[in-house]
Parts: sequence; structure tokens; C-alpha cells
Amino acid sequence: MLKEGDNAPKNIELNDQEGNLIKLDDFKGEKLVVYFYPKDNTPGCTLEAKNFKDSIEDYNKKGIKIIGISADSVKSHKNFVSKYEIPFTLLSDSEKKAAKSFGALEQGKVKRRTWLINENWQIEKAFEKVSPTKHIQELAEFYQLK
Repeated sequence: MLKEGDNAPKNIELNDQEGNLIKLDDFKGEKLVVYFYPKDNTPGCTLEAKNFKDSIEDYNKKGIKIIGISADSVKSHKNFVSKYEIPFTLLSDSEKKAAKSFGALEQGKVKRRTWLINENWQIEKAFEKVSPTKHIQELAEFYQLK
């Protein structure tokens, strides 16, 4: 699992909820929250996405982009984004390559984990154990939001 001070993985290309190919490298120079989650439309994953949605303005004010990644399909992501009006990018990692690169893959399953990446493409903070109910507060404290 990537830890604080590690470089974020390069050359990761995944499709977003609209089917557009997104290169994570294109975000170099920006602050990112990259969060991995197990599955669209499950209670914990829905709560986590809604929590990010509810605080998106705070992240925008600080110039921080949010990217959610799971092994779900582009179609599943599109439906999830539409159903809950999610205002940030979800990426489809159907082959689980990104999850493996970051360290969010265990025994073939995507785990709920988050990495905060700075403008220099280094991991500022890694969260290995993420609670959907408490995680948004951990991030708000780290970034001093509000």
C-alpha cells in the first residue's frame, strides 16, 4: 500500500462515468483526493459519495479535486452519478490495475481506502481503514476545510 511520501502511480488510464479516457497524470499539479470503494449503490459506498457531494464546495474552494474509483462498469458509474447527482469523477477500474497500483486490492477485492495526493504527485496522506460515516470529517480536519 502506498504511504505518505511515496510517489503516486503514473500511467493510470481509466474511463470515467461518461466513457471518456482519463489519465491520472493529467491531474499532476493539482491536489487530489483519490478514494477507492467496493461497489456502487451499496449503503456504505453511497454514504461516502453523498458525504463528498455535500462538502464539494469546501473542496472546490481549496482547489482539491475528488476522484472515486471502483471496479464497477462505466454504465454502473453513470447510473450511480445520475441517481445521486454526484458532482465529481468516478473511474471504472474493471481490471483492478489502479487498485493494485495504489494498494487498495486485497484477495481480489477493492477495499475502501483513500490517498491524498499533492501537486508534486506525492502521497500526502494515506487512509487504510476508512469508515464511511467518519471519513469525511478526517479529511476535513486534514485539509482544514470550512
